[in-house]
Amino acid sequence: MIDYIIFLGSVFLSSISQILLKISANGSYQNRWKEYFNVRVIIAYGIFFLSSFMTILAYRGVPLSLGPILESSGYFWVTILGYVILKETVSKKKAVGLLVILLGILIATIE
Repeated sequence: MIDYIIFLGSVFLSSISQILLKISANGSYQNRWKEYFNVRVIIAYGIFFLSSFMTILAYRGVPLSLGPILESSGYFWVTILGYVILKETVSKKKAVGLLVILLGILIATIE
């Protein structure tokens, strides 16, 4: 069970990293150097590295066949974080799609 929690935590961290990169991409910079080497980008890639390490650890107890299924929970997290942090809207179609993803994850992980 702890491996599943670690895996889902790594997906959540990866989603946070994606939001940081989007915030950074929406900014304007004096030159390319500052666009790619600023605090948000460096922190985001550090979080990606941590997320990858956590995923590797989680695969000790998570079957390889369930990895991509659990990874799809990232769509849920990115949408929620985008709504809360970036003030993005969530359409009815997107909400239904997220519900289908969550149901698929639940069905696939129930043993």
